[in-house]
This record gives sequence, structure tokens and C-alpha cells, in this order.
Amino acid sequence: MRRLYLQIYLAFIGILLLFGVLASICWWLFGNESEGRQPVEGLAALIGDVLPSVDGASSELQKSVERLAQQFDADITVRAADGALLASTGVVLAAPAADRATSGWGHSRGVGPVLALHLADGRWILAHVKHHRRGLGWLAGLLLLAGVIALGAFPIARRITGRLERLQRRVDALGAGDLSARVQVEGNDEVAVLARTFNRTADRLERLVNAQKSVLAGASHELRSPLTRMRMAVELLPGAERPELRAQLNKDIAELDELIGELLLASRLDTLERPVSDEEVDLLALLAEEAARTGAQVRGEPISIRGELRLLRRLVRNLLENARRYAAGSAVEASLHRMDDDRVCLAVEDAGPGVPHSERERIFEPFYRPPGAKESDGGVGLGLALVRQIARHHGGDVRYIARERGGSRFEVELASTS
Repeated sequence: MRRLYLQIYLAFIGILLLFGVLASICWWLFGNESEGRQPVEGLAALIGDVLPSVDGASSELQKSVERLAQQFDADITVRAADGALLASTGVVLAAPAADRATSGWGHSRGVGPVLALHLADGRWILAHVKHHRRGLGWLAGLLLLAGVIALGAFPIARRITGRLERLQRRVDALGAGDLSARVQVEGNDEVAVLARTFNRTADRLERLVNAQKSVLAGASHELRSPLTRMRMAVELLPGAERPELRAQLNKDIAELDELIGELLLASRLDTLERPVSDEEVDLLALLAEEAARTGAQVRGEPISIRGELRLLRRLVRNLLENARRYAAGSAVEASLHRMDDDRVCLAVEDAGPGVPHSERERIFEPFYRPPGAKESDGGVGLGLALVRQIARHHGGDVRYIARERGGSRFEVELASTS
């Protein structure tokens, strides 16, 4: 936004200065042509009386021209009616156009503005006033004008871009998850209209998201009570008849309980911008502990980061459970190492069938199941989605990589603070 501020500010100053320069040039070249001709004609008559006549000696004419040049600090040239040079001092000025018959201002190439005086006897007096002093004054005036314009334009440009900067900060806050972000409406112009539109959009987003979270959290919480009653009812079934039914019921209840837990966790992560607890977590020890539950192999170096232990445990567990589920009986390997940029890479890989290229981002979407997945494989479709949420919650992310020798590799990058 600072670039926009500078662009508006400099463009404003540039336009005004350009206008001033062009106006000065136009005045310099053509400004006096619009003035009345009577003073110019009067000046021509006076000078005609001072100069020697056409029949006089050329030396007398030259002396008179030199005196005039000294008095007016100008370059003066005298030419005959046919344009022939009669006398001059300083820069020799070109004869006026052949069709010109009246006194007035003109322009001589390489010299600038020239005053042409047509005398009664047909001669032309051409004078170019030297502007070295006037030029310095003009430059000083232009610099002074630039300073005044710069001071006057600053608060105007700053007021416009200041509101845009505040609006940008609120948009960034909303994008970062702060649903309460609003911007103060200032003025009645287009920026104010944009601010009001942003506030209305943010209000609607906040209502929709809060309603969705409330319904999800409320439904998940309410489902816990009937599940508890179902579990107790299964435990109280008389006798040992139909053990397969009892086992299936227990499995279904466990899956529902897992789904509810992950739904509640996903809803909680949506409402948090950063981990609630900030503790030092030994990732290698955590990885080894969770790998022991699934029989995965672990290698790596001891690395600690700061974060929320319970969430990081869920991240590791979900990765290992996902690998075990789709490894097709192959070994699951987990590794931990520090990257070149001092970030931490936690990887889990298997030699299973892998994931098709078109599905490698979709597997991180909530409730997504890859084609061909069976309900008997287990899982509720939230495991990898939670892995991504937790990783981003700790300043990192997760990605899928296809192994060259076949299989899958999930890499989680986390910020290291050890």
C-alpha cells in the first residue's frame, strides 16, 4: 500500500509541475503575441528615430546598435527590407519571414523569443533579450512552486491511501481468521462505499461461520450422550450369545466416537489462530511413542519444537494410522530431520499402492475418500484434513510425495524453535 501512496503522491505533484512547466514554456514562446501591438509599434517608432537613416554610414549604425544592445542587455540585429544584414551585436538573428509586415514577437531557432520591430523605412530591428538572470529566477520560482505543491499534496494523498491501508489491514485480518475484523467508514466517496461493503460481507461471513460451528459443535456434543447409552446397553446385554453382534456394535460405536472427537477438534481448530498451550515438545520421542502402537519403524535426530502436545500427538497418530491402513501390508517408516532453513521435516512413508496424481490434494479435504476405498478400511475421512489443520496451526504444512520405488510419502514441515 505504501507503493500506491507514493504513486498517487508523485503523480499528483508531477502533473502540477508538468502543467507549470508547459504553461511557462507557452508564455515564454507565445505569451506576448496576444498583447496589443500599439506599445510594440511605438517602440519601433522611437528606435527608428534614434537610429541613423538608411543613407547614413554603416559605422554609425553599428555604433547605435551597440549602444542599444548595452542598454537593453540584448542581442540586436538590423536587417534591410530584403533581409540583408546591416549591423549586429551578439548573436546574429535571422530575418523575419518574407510575408511578415508588422512588429511583434517571434521565435528564432536555437535562440528563443525574438522581438521584431518594423521601422517606417522598411528596415527590421531584431532583438533577443538575454535571460540568464531571469532564467535563474524562473528556476528558483519553479523549485519554490514544487515545494509548495509537495507540502499541499501530502495530506491529500495520505488521507486517501491511509484509509486504503486501514482497509487492507482489516481484510488481511479477516483472511487470517479474525471474523470480527471491521473497518471504520470515513467519508462518502468510493473508498467509504468499499469499506461499508467489506463490513457487510464480514458480518455475513461471521454469522454463517458461527452458525455452522454452533450446529457442528452442538450436534457432535449431543451425539455423545446416546453413544454412551448405547455402549452401556451393549455391555448389559445378557449372556454371551451372538458375540459377533456385540463386537460389531462396539466397533460402530468406537467409529462414531472417533468421528465426533475429530469433528469437535476440527471445529476447535477453526476458532483458534494459534495453539492454546506453548510447550516444548520432543518430536522424536513423540514419534517413537506413537510408532510403537502401529509397529512403524522410526529414525531421525532428537528435535524439539514449541507447540501444543495434544495436537501434535494427533497429527503423528493420524499419519501413522493412515499409512498402516493403506500400506497393503508393507512396512511403515517414520523419520525426523532438520531442513536447511532450520525447519523440521517429519515424514511417514509406506510401500502401498500410492495415490493417483489427480487425488493428491483432494485427500486433504474433509470426509474425502479415495476411489476404491472400503468402509472396512476404517477411518472417517478427517484424518489427513486434521493433519493439515494442525500443521498450519503450528506454522507449517503437509504435502504428499509419490515414492520412486512405489508407495506414498507424507511430509510435514514445522517451524523449529529449539
